[in-house]
Amino acid sequence: MLKGMIKTDFSNLKLINRGKVRDIYDFDDKLLIVTSDRLSAFDVVMEDPIPDKGKVLTQISLFWFEKMKSVIQNHIITADVAQMPEECQAYASDLEKRTMFVKKTKPLPVECVVRGYISGSGWKSYQKNREICGISLPEGLKESDKLPEPLFTPSTKAEQGEHDENISFEKVVDMLGQSMAEKIKSLSLTIYEEGRKFADEKGIIIADTKFEFGTLDNGELILIDEVLTPDSSRFWPKDHYKPGGSQYSFDKQYVRDHLESLDWNKKAPAPNLSQEIIEITRKKYIEALSRLTGISDV
Repeated sequence: MLKGMIKTDFSNLKLINRGKVRDIYDFDDKLLIVTSDRLSAFDVVMEDPIPDKGKVLTQISLFWFEKMKSVIQNHIITADVAQMPEECQAYASDLEKRTMFVKKTKPLPVECVVRGYISGSGWKSYQKNREICGISLPEGLKESDKLPEPLFTPSTKAEQGEHDENISFEKVVDMLGQSMAEKIKSLSLTIYEEGRKFADEKGIIIADTKFEFGTLDNGELILIDEVLTPDSSRFWPKDHYKPGGSQYSFDKQYVRDHLESLDWNKKAPAPNLSQEIIEITRKKYIEALSRLTGISDV
């Protein structure tokens, strides 16, 4: 039975944050981001890890960060453990394939969500009042339908255990100013469209996704965190796509659907996942990596 990495414990490094999935260590003006195999659903971290998930997320993000450089620069310094600070070398085997050494930024307090299809919280919102984040949508849409055009539907960044809240573009303007709000909206839609077109050629529909941006000390806006991964996006295989309900997916929607079938209040502690659920989810993540990047060895 494969074991997943639940958390890191690097005693001679300075841990500054243990998030839903990532452990972050401080190196003054730089950060070491280690992606564990933890899985969160409904903003609750599961008790059971998905082996190799962190490696998959890191490799997919690195692929997209490189691919999107023509659109926007990013926070990556290196993903080669040998090129990381000397203090990291004692943990090289744990860091391999799941770690990014990055520039420290001031993250914007907004999740930049782009939806090309109507699903998840967007579908629930549409059912209530035919709109998402204040954007009116046509009557008659079915769950998982393709939207007339991709929508920028931002949300707040919630603390761990809390839920992100969808907000209007006007609220983003209030938070960041008109210029920055327009900039992140335009960038988010552009990155989504570039990613959507590439994934489509690989047989994957990117139904929706979320991006994070941060600013450097000189004010430059860059792309941070993760990009177009199965954790930050809904990935649907084109050959299974059928609007009118939840879709077969390469992401953690499989776990969400399983949890929805249980008598659970979506608050910690989360129910345990069976070995079958864990293994099927692991295979979905690895297939997403393989289809997008050609990498199948995790």
